[in-house]
Formats: sequence, structure tokens, C-alpha cells
Amino acid sequence: MNRVAVIGLGNISVRHRRNLKSLFPQAEILAVSASGKMPESQVNDADSILLSTAELARSDVDLVVVASPAPFHAKHALPLIEAGIPTLIEKPVTVTMTDCEALISAIDSTSTPVAVGYCLRYLPSARKVKSLLEQELVGTIYNVFIQAGQYLPSWRPKDYRDTVSAKVELGGGALLELSHEIDYAQWLLGNLSPCHAILRSSEELNLQVEDMVDITAISANKTICHIHLDFLQRSAYRICRLIGSQGTLEWNLIKNSIEFTNQDGLKVLYDNPTWDKNQMYLDMLKDFIAMIDGKENQCVDLRTAIKTIEFITTARHLVG
Repeated sequence: MNRVAVIGLGNISVRHRRNLKSLFPQAEILAVSASGKMPESQVNDADSILLSTAELARSDVDLVVVASPAPFHAKHALPLIEAGIPTLIEKPVTVTMTDCEALISAIDSTSTPVAVGYCLRYLPSARKVKSLLEQELVGTIYNVFIQAGQYLPSWRPKDYRDTVSAKVELGGGALLELSHEIDYAQWLLGNLSPCHAILRSSEELNLQVEDMVDITAISANKTICHIHLDFLQRSAYRICRLIGSQGTLEWNLIKNSIEFTNQDGLKVLYDNPTWDKNQMYLDMLKDFIAMIDGKENQCVDLRTAIKTIEFITTARHLVG
């Protein structure tokens, strides 16, 4: 890699630029302003700053990470895909099915390598859970309970009401911001059909977007999945609990641990709480490079990522 770029100047772009510099210390790193405005402060790990994706598409770049707000992902990614530039799009891939269709059309026309950044799939315990389910350790899965919560004022400490998470026009709200849970649920269980959805906004945070989400969904195998997402829990919480005919598997994503309980009692199957979470992002970038090179990979392709947007769209329609 001689020249790589990251679109967007927010928190996640900082991580991507730093990781790209780590992986390719000799490469030129281009930072692209999503707004088209020159940043007022210094941009770390950037050799040059560009103000438009049109300019970037004309550049000789080997890889681009689109890390702008989700509603602008399609706008920023389309010129790159049409130019044949390998593009990794941060999650969620976009916020509308119309944008999804435009991206699919561009990929079908160009065969450009494109993946979506659902980094939790690169958590070691995630891969272990996937393997255990494929081995049918739990047996027939009857119910799944997925919960993810984090206090938004602590997560976005500067002014949480002025962040991407809190603004409708920037793709905010717990449903889109915490879509990792929907992605991995369908990765583990297959396609899910939402049956019931409740989206709420608390008086505590006073947001114009939902800060609580409760969805009940069903799989083709009749597994019932309950998903709860929120911006309210003071201590970050991320758990997946699967109840089956052979026992119960509990996956703690924050502790990076897995426990299994059956008639013989509780057994710890995986426990690595000190694992550096940045490794997920590094592994995701390496995997995308394998995709670019035509090698075996586990990247989340566009059609897979669109299933999450379809799920979210259906859930919103259920609310009315």
C-alpha cells in the first residue's frame, strides 16, 4: 500500500488513520473532510488533507475507509466504487434502502472490493461463539437475549447532544448506532424477521432520537430473539445469552468471555478480558486487504450489511 485515505475527521477516523499508519508506515495517509471544510485543528496521522471525494477519486489511492456520518456513506463511497477503488465503509453501511440499492448497482457494474466495518465479528470470543453454535453445543436454540447499553454522556463526553449519536440528520439513535448487535445476531442465527418493536426517548437525555430500543424477532428455525439497546446504562453492558435444548451459552462481549451451563453445571469456555480491542480494527483492515487480494476472508460484504438495514427499516415500520 503506497497511498491510503480515510473520509471523515471524527473519533473513528482517528483510529483508522492511526491503524493504517501502523500497518503501512511508509504509505501516504490522506485525510478527507466529510463536510468539505478545512479542519480548524491539527489532524493526526495525516500527510495531506483533501476537501472532496471527487478529488480523492482522481487520486492514485490503494484503499479508502469511509468513516463519515452514516447518511453520507453512499454519497462518499459511490465515486470511489465507480473509480474501482477498494472501499471499506464504516457501519452501518447507510440509513436508507435507496442508498443500499445504489451501492449494490455500483458494485455489480465495477466488481470493486467493498466491505462494511462490523468490527465485533473480529472479537476472539465472537469467533468462538460462532464455532460453538456450528458444533451445536447448545442444541436447538429456543431463545436469545441480546442487550447492549452505554451512557451516552460518558461515551460522547464533550457535548453528547451535539454528536452523531444524538442527531437525526447524522444517523443518530440507538438503533443505528448499536447496529452491531443486529449484525451479529443475524450472523449467528441467520436472517431475523422483526415481529414487534418499541423505540423510546427518555426525558433524562432529552434527545430527538430514540435512546431505548426493544425488538422481538424470529428466525427461520423459530428461534425467538429479544434485542435491547440503550444509551442509558451507567456501566457499559454487552451480553448475548442463548438458551437451547442442551444448555445455556452466555457471551460477555465486554469481558470477552463465554460461559456454558448445562446439567453438569457452569463451565468457562473462553476468558480473555485483557485483549486489546484495537486488534479488532487491525484484523478487520488486514482482512479487507485479503479481500482486495482475492484471498480467503471473513469480511462483511455489502449484501450482508444491507440485511441489517432491512431489519432496521422493518422495525421502524412496526413502530409506525
